Amino acid sequence: MKIAPVKTPVVAKKMFPNYVWDIATTSKELYLTFDDGPTPEITNWTLDILKKYNAKATFFCIGTNIKKHPDLFKNIIRDGHAVGNHTQNHIKGWKTNSIDYVKEVEEAQRAINSKLNLFRPPYGQISPKQGKKLIELGYQIIMWDVLSFDWEKNISEEKCLENVISKSKAGSIIVFHDSVKASKNMMYALPKVLEFFSEKGFVFKSLT
Repeated sequence: MKIAPVKTPVVAKKMFPNYVWDIATTSKELYLTFDDGPTPEITNWTLDILKKYNAKATFFCIGTNIKKHPDLFKNIIRDGHAVGNHTQNHIKGWKTNSIDYVKEVEEAQRAINSKLNLFRPPYGQISPKQGKKLIELGYQIIMWDVLSFDWEKNISEEKCLENVISKSKAGSIIVFHDSVKASKNMMYALPKVLEFFSEKGFVFKSLT
């Protein structure tokens, strides 16, 4: 069941100003992000679609998936996309003590081996203590401006597309998933999102 809004409320962004919710810009730029990969059934397809539109994105990868599918991870890097940390085992921050949570992040970061230190908490769950510690360690905590809800089985392909097209604006960080669970909605919506905004003069950039 959907409990979070498609568009992140301004009040939520103000409550956690140390997290990145969107990118301040006056240019026609959008920031696509993909969580939960790399996944054999969907990641390469995603890379091919992005390449078709000369779009760059940021992939928040799970450490165990990198370990299982190193070639897919290398493909993301090869195509010039940014990679971020989504913990080693996709754990829930609210149910994990801070010491163990940080260990999960650090383990995944060793697999990612990136200087960017981008981190997105699975499920958006991160306690203030966990967030503070990760920021002290040099991580940028990347949240979002728009959720596609591609993983939600009760949302149609058309609604997934509408979520993104109706709520995104210049500087929006948009969440998709390169996962099997989200693949039906994502494979329908992503090409149409790329086409719609490209025709309006937008470019798709990775986070830095």
